Amino acid sequence: MPEVISSPPLTGPSRPKEKEMSTECPPIQKLPAEGKQAERLASLQEKFKEKFTKTPDFFARAPGRVNLIGEHVDYCGYAVFPMAIEQDILVAVSTNSAGTLRLSNIEDSYPSHSSDINKIEILKERPAWFNYVLCAIKGIAEEGGMEGPLKGLDMMVSGNIPPSSGLSSSSALVCAAALAVSHAHDLLLSKETLAEICASCERHVGTQGGGMDQAISFLGTSGTARVIEFNPLRSTPVTLPPGATFVVANCLAPMNKAATSHYNCRVMECRLACQIMAKKAGLVWKEYRRLGDLQKVLGKSLPEMLTLVSDTFEPRPYSKEEICELLKTTPTALDKTTLSENTRFIQHFKLHDRAQHVFSEAHRVWEFKRICEEESETALADLGRLMQDSHRSTKLLYECSHPKLDALVELSQGISLGARLTGAGWGGCMVALVKEDEVENYKAKLVEEFYSQEPEAQGRDIDTILFSSQPGSGACIYK
Repeated sequence: MPEVISSPPLTGPSRPKEKEMSTECPPIQKLPAEGKQAERLASLQEKFKEKFTKTPDFFARAPGRVNLIGEHVDYCGYAVFPMAIEQDILVAVSTNSAGTLRLSNIEDSYPSHSSDINKIEILKERPAWFNYVLCAIKGIAEEGGMEGPLKGLDMMVSGNIPPSSGLSSSSALVCAAALAVSHAHDLLLSKETLAEICASCERHVGTQGGGMDQAISFLGTSGTARVIEFNPLRSTPVTLPPGATFVVANCLAPMNKAATSHYNCRVMECRLACQIMAKKAGLVWKEYRRLGDLQKVLGKSLPEMLTLVSDTFEPRPYSKEEICELLKTTPTALDKTTLSENTRFIQHFKLHDRAQHVFSEAHRVWEFKRICEEESETALADLGRLMQDSHRSTKLLYECSHPKLDALVELSQGISLGARLTGAGWGGCMVALVKEDEVENYKAKLVEEFYSQEPEAQGRDIDTILFSSQPGSGACIYK
């Protein structure tokens, strides 16, 4: 473990206004002296010196994550169960006196960017990797308690989280950049505050996420997964049962949430289901956007909400016209009150199945936590069963899986205890629960029966697309 130099107290003039900070800031650690991370940091520093002819002042780090269970429920107001992983985003940073943002990537395939740091412009219609850095800068400028203009920054990024794989590479980039900007301006922001700013500002690139990725990137702790709840953001460490190892397998079908409307369509379907159920219950439907908020007001259990879904909706798509009739509104008004920019063209929405998934998946999160804490002899098998149920739900009800993900899950039968897609879906990764003494056999089976026949895997380092992971630590500053 790197030596912790300090974890700054939450006092001082830079405390952001109207933000309650209940925990410590991300830690400041000494640069590791050896190991893979030390090698990566040294390489990043050398590239930075070549590019900017100076040494970086510090480095910011933010990890990716794997969600063990609780998919597509965070933006509905429900708890999730992720853990941080070893793979991360590193950002080398120094200030400049020109008020300029000079941004580059250690990989030449990613174009550099330069602009006035106090006049950030994000073009959502032109997706670019640096947009995630820009939205982080915008978030800190608007919500971080800044009292003057931003300093100019020179930044270089290095990442080993596979992009578009469902391991939250984009959110980790936002988190690392936001931490870098806040540290460069001596802002004393708590982990929770940073996570909330990052969840909010990522919407500048068009993703209507719920906050899980940002929360675990800052709040992750070595050795424990986390149950993360929202509004207010709170995090509970959970020790996984002994003998549990999670193996992550990339199906090699990439998915960029911000580049399509698939993800936001699901968000809107859940929002529409919530509003129709609210109206049926005699509530002011425009005031409700999340199924979790509706459940609290109705005072019902998750199983009771599942029954309510079946009583409210038929298991078929609803046209936009039908939805307007149910809500007594017009398409134009619905576009304004409910739908995001890139979902207003959609004419049919699946309300029954999406809500069924959310309530059942939210219930599985708490069952997963209960099983971990009870430490029964059947704990591993019970967790595996929940993971299988989760994948079935995301595949059939939420329709966010992919044939390659389904193939990996199918291959996992009989040798893993359970497997499911992780992340947004439509490609990316699956996660499998495997007994420790079966991990190598399991990985060998996937290599032989999937990756050896997958053209996209040829010439790739297998350890970057198929790896086991224990829970890792959260974001930090290296000095």
